[in-house]
Amino acid sequence: MVTVQRPPFLPVKPMRSPMKASLVLAVGLFLVIAVLNQSLKTEAAPQGIFSFQLAATAEQSSAILQSWGQENLAFAKLSLWLGLLFTVAWLASLLQLTRHFTRDRPGIRERKVARWVRVLFVIAGLCDVAENSVLLNNLATPTDAMSSSAAILALVKITGVMLGIAGLVVIRAARRHPLSQPG
Repeated sequence: MVTVQRPPFLPVKPMRSPMKASLVLAVGLFLVIAVLNQSLKTEAAPQGIFSFQLAATAEQSSAILQSWGQENLAFAKLSLWLGLLFTVAWLASLLQLTRHFTRDRPGIRERKVARWVRVLFVIAGLCDVAENSVLLNNLATPTDAMSSSAAILALVKITGVMLGIAGLVVIRAARRHPLSQPG
């Protein structure tokens, strides 16, 4: 009787230092942005900067900016600038996590899925950088074009990250059972 061992859900090899550093940096920047976001929560922006990211019209964006006032506008700018750094950190973390998850997956299908996962993460990262740039420009005088562009970029970013994470789950779940039963 031949017993087949399943690979572990998480790779046995430990994470490398760059991956640990990018994960710590991403979590740290996320916490700083979350703290900054608390001062940006108003009636017009119940989710803070996230409400501003998804405001699809200049009217909504203007209402959010007026509710923040001049004192909180500096927090919004700082949040958006830190968001650019956060993009680099989460993108590096997710790309390294993809590589980490494929270290013990030699199959061609897993490699192809990993390639598409990386493409999705890079597209999401580029959309995040473009979104933050558009939002920084939209702080002065909001326009419909800038507001709708930022909302579309935010939705593409979120979709790319979610599909990429789903791809990571597929990579880790691939071939956990043998293709055929021995014997």
